[in-house]
Amino acid sequence: MESRKVIKGYVQALVFGLSISAIGTGFYSTAEAADWPNYRGPNYNGISNETGWSAAWPEGGPEVLWKKSIGTGFASMAVSNGRVYATGNIKDNDILYCFDAKTGKEIWKKSYPCPLYKKNHEGGPSATPTVDGNAVYTFSKDGDAIRFNAATGQIVWHKNLNKELGLKHPKWYFASSPFIIDNMVILNAGSRGIALNKADGSVIWESGKDPTGYATAVPFTVDNKKCVAIFAAREIVGVVAATGKIVWQFSWKTKYEANIGDPIISGNTIFISSGYNQGCALLKIDGSSVTKLWRNKNMRNHFNSSVLWKGHIYGFDEKVLRCLDSKTGQVKWSQQRLGKGSLMIADGKLIILSEKGKLVIAEASSQGFKELSSAQILTGRCWTVPVLANGKIYARNANGQLVCIDVSS
Repeated sequence: MESRKVIKGYVQALVFGLSISAIGTGFYSTAEAADWPNYRGPNYNGISNETGWSAAWPEGGPEVLWKKSIGTGFASMAVSNGRVYATGNIKDNDILYCFDAKTGKEIWKKSYPCPLYKKNHEGGPSATPTVDGNAVYTFSKDGDAIRFNAATGQIVWHKNLNKELGLKHPKWYFASSPFIIDNMVILNAGSRGIALNKADGSVIWESGKDPTGYATAVPFTVDNKKCVAIFAAREIVGVVAATGKIVWQFSWKTKYEANIGDPIISGNTIFISSGYNQGCALLKIDGSSVTKLWRNKNMRNHFNSSVLWKGHIYGFDEKVLRCLDSKTGQVKWSQQRLGKGSLMIADGKLIILSEKGKLVIAEASSQGFKELSSAQILTGRCWTVPVLANGKIYARNANGQLVCIDVSS
């Protein structure tokens, strides 16, 4: 589900009263500012540091540099070192592709058996590939955790978590994108997450066998300990990354256990949101204590995550694009006609892909929705968040059409 995510948080800082530091302090692996090596970018928050790209397009829209057909799916794209990594499913086989970012030339592709798992949507992989140095990590709907050689596509290790460890599928199957921290790959699988050794795939810790949620792990630190937030099936929990030990937890029961959008961590607060009329909340963390600051139904993220920018939350309340005041949860503005879309932010601008494939650039402003440019770049169902990297926007639809758009200045 990046289908119901499921198209798979973020952190800008977490300072519990004891000692919480931001990701920017440097204990997480970094990438070039313009690259996008994992789901929601190098800072895990849906915000790109890239500037200088153009939202001033010709009348016919920006140039389409290349197109590819990659198979059914909802996983977003990872861009690193001049390459694009994308996944799809063709005839019950998941395929990981490596393309040249500029030309679209196929450098390599690798496939392995995996059911399509079509359930209330087209099916196919939902977890975005994660690039870490010379490795690419993927996670299939069926529980296949795989490390590939980023240059050649050679499989370094392959573990099937539900078959080898007995982890149960969530209702819409696994969707968490791999999160890399130190020597670990952390996945939202099992009751409250699992950590594998990124070198060989061996289990470092696990938290139970029950189905979990669909969001990707989000990093933070508390009392000088590296931690991650896991949006599980019926709660959100903060755990110590090295051990899986629970630091804090807060009950959050959504219909169908569909906790999908990544949490937003900022200072000592966490914003969570889910669909099926559950709504959203801002929580305050103090050590092991969790306090609700506010809760309402103004933002119901069905499967795509919101983004926090300058004190305001931008995201899709089901089929309506909205801006909320993060301190109060009150609606600043709403915009219709985009369907169940997705967005990221770069250079103070919203990069939006509508449910029907319209690419829209708008100001990231709490004063109102102001469209700067738009173009129809895809058809069919588009539930996958677009990616800006190095003057190009990459976007896909559920049927597997992947496009690369030139937005260089």
